Amino acid sequence: MSSQPFHAASGPILLNAEITGPLGSVVVKLALDTGATTTLINRETLLSLGFDPDQSPRQISMTTGSSIETVPIVVLTRLSSLGQHRFGHSVICHALPPSSGLDGLLGLDFLRGRTLTIDFASGQIILD
Repeated sequence: MSSQPFHAASGPILLNAEITGPLGSVVVKLALDTGATTTLINRETLLSLGFDPDQSPRQISMTTGSSIETVPIVVLTRLSSLGQHRFGHSVICHALPPSSGLDGLLGLDFLRGRTLTIDFASGQIILD
């Protein structure tokens, strides 16, 4: 079990995560998104880790707030957050607006099979 603090009074729940690719690892800031079925990582972040999303053999249709887009799926070497590690984890590659200040969204695919506790009173998120 691992917990991470978050700002319970305002804004989205932001989490640190580490992603690993062919060129190394980087710590990123992800928003917890229980409305996202699949984790999404910003295209620029994936490119910096040595992934080439344009060469991905897998694509998926993704519904955004304004359209349906076809986006590549990239298989990470490792994704770690909240004390959990996923090896060979597939993520959506998509550009996020720079104004978001985020590197991606942590979706339900990372949480499935675990117990997620969001304690707004103490400002802690726990994933067992």
